[in-house]
Amino acid sequence: MNQEIQPLFEVDARKVALGSTPDPEVAALPKRRQFSAAYKRRIVREANACQVPGEVGALLRREGLYSSHLTHWRREVEASENAALAPKPRGPKPDLAKAESRRNEALEREVARLRHKLERAEQIIEAQKKLCELLGLPMDEEPSR
Repeated sequence: MNQEIQPLFEVDARKVALGSTPDPEVAALPKRRQFSAAYKRRIVREANACQVPGEVGALLRREGLYSSHLTHWRREVEASENAALAPKPRGPKPDLAKAESRRNEALEREVARLRHKLERAEQIIEAQKKLCELLGLPMDEEPSR
């Protein structure tokens, strides 16, 4: 095993060398292994360099890894490379406070416009009522739909 990762179980080499059996007790909660980014990149590079059939399997056994580790790490490396090569947005960063104030101003203008339109509609309705009174036409209190 490599020193960059923490082993799941530690075996005392002196006990195994003397022929005594190791302690059969398993830790109550095994620690989850954590791999550094450099370790992941190194393993992915080594796996990609493998040419002979079975060489990747030997690498995984030597390092104590599963093939799913390698699959996930390859995706992570590809995603990080794509992110590094993606074009960066140019220009100044958008100011959220400015954008919000502009939006508020636009909404206030819209409200003012609609209020003015409502006032005109109410004036037209009042004029129509007066016209109906002058002409003696009956007025409907509720418009028919």
